[in-house]
Amino acid sequence: MRKVLASRWARRGLALLSGTLPALAFPAPSLWWLAYAALVPWMLLARSARSGREAAVTGWLGGTGFMLALHHWLMPSLHVFILLIAALIALLWAPWGWLVRRMLRGAPGPGRLAAAVVVVPSGWLLVELIRSWQYLGGPWGLFGATQWQVGPALRLASVGGVWLVSFLLVAVNTALVVAVAVAVAGATGAAGAARAPRARAVACAGAAVVLGVTAVGTAAAAAWAPRPERTGGTRVALVQIGLTDSPKARFDRGERLTRQLAGRDLDLVVWGESSVGYDLGSHPALVKRLSSLASRTGASILVNVDSRRAGRPGIYKSSVLVGPHGLTGQRYDKMRLVPFGEYIPARSVLGWATSVGRAAGEDRRRGTEPVMMKAGGTRFGPLICFETAFPDMSRHLVSEGARLLVAQSATSSFQESWAPQQHASLAALRAAESGRPMVHSTLTGVSAVHGPEGERVGKRLDTDASAAMVADVPLASGTTLYVRFGDWVVRTALTVLVAFGALECARTLRARRAREAVTLTAPARR
Repeated sequence: MRKVLASRWARRGLALLSGTLPALAFPAPSLWWLAYAALVPWMLLARSARSGREAAVTGWLGGTGFMLALHHWLMPSLHVFILLIAALIALLWAPWGWLVRRMLRGAPGPGRLAAAVVVVPSGWLLVELIRSWQYLGGPWGLFGATQWQVGPALRLASVGGVWLVSFLLVAVNTALVVAVAVAVAGATGAAGAARAPRARAVACAGAAVVLGVTAVGTAAAAAWAPRPERTGGTRVALVQIGLTDSPKARFDRGERLTRQLAGRDLDLVVWGESSVGYDLGSHPALVKRLSSLASRTGASILVNVDSRRAGRPGIYKSSVLVGPHGLTGQRYDKMRLVPFGEYIPARSVLGWATSVGRAAGEDRRRGTEPVMMKAGGTRFGPLICFETAFPDMSRHLVSEGARLLVAQSATSSFQESWAPQQHASLAALRAAESGRPMVHSTLTGVSAVHGPEGERVGKRLDTDASAAMVADVPLASGTTLYVRFGDWVVRTALTVLVAFGALECARTLRARRAREAVTLTAPARR
């Protein structure tokens, strides 16, 4: 093993491989418990790198492996282009690899260990923050999202969003790296290990303290954080149309499934993304059919239109509410589009991507502002597909008075992959962060409903279903700490990194001055 680790290329191959491990904690494998140690192999390689430059390469290669494993289902759409995208975005992890080595090399004492469990997670959050920019692919696959079905973690999300969960996961991994490194050094008799039993004991004790404090702090925050107050409920139907071969067949099946909901005492019926492939403004016959369904079910119907709009250039994806008397005038146009799927960034430069995969042949148009809608006496905020990955969008809707979050999505291009499960899991996080229930209605699965604490409500519709289901959705009032204070965890992490950078600069200047002083006094000594 030592010979393998001594080889530069072997280490780089291991770095690429170790970066794939965290992806297994996400759906569909959903090995959520793995997240608490999944970064350890990657971090151990960075920690033991021979130089800061090699540690940065380890960070980059691990990030490349992570991005490829997490988004491997994009291969049919992007083909070899995904390799380039993954490698470019993974450059964000290069400074993090350097940071891991800087903070964890050797046997860190109590002070450096305490600093490491704050600085290293802060560096990870900076990576997640930058890659969350919508033009870089958005916040799909934030590390904290692995805990979407873990109650205490969802409680933490209500305090600091998914960012706080990510931070604590990386802190636990950091403490484990110290414990594992010290244990291995002691077992193998690594150089200096036998001469520093006290340092090893201090490092192990410090790691144990960090793990204990993290566990206690998590439990305390989960118990202390204010819970949403249940205030009644609303009855929502989700219509999952399933795979069809044309817009007409899609509409017809949605109509047939909705007709079956008559007499169910509904407040709202939700169809999935791209459920209507025609502009309703220029197809009054379709509006009449939808309004007839609304009368039959006694509920307004939220459809999703994916088409050109009469009188306006370009294609829009829009949530449109239809009532018994026709169009209600409530419409939301999707604001954050999927890179390459719905538009190509810098098309004049990257437009060739359409020739190697199923990238967007034409850029869709963006909406300009969020919209609040109302049905059955309940104010709700619509989101479309990719937008459920952005914590700030649901937070804004709730701060504007939404009592219910409604997402319409479609992952039919990736039907047999991890994508539908990954997408559906985001609803639990957004619900827990905002303290509001979330309905996730899809075209082809997975459709699900989550309550105001992120808990599952009723059954879900998997990718093999073409059906409608009804959910009694509990409503809640009150404001979570995340809605109230926003991304305070990110702001704190940035402050930590700025302080660390200032201290590093000061330390470098002191070292340089010391070297200069030695150089100046050397002739006098001779």
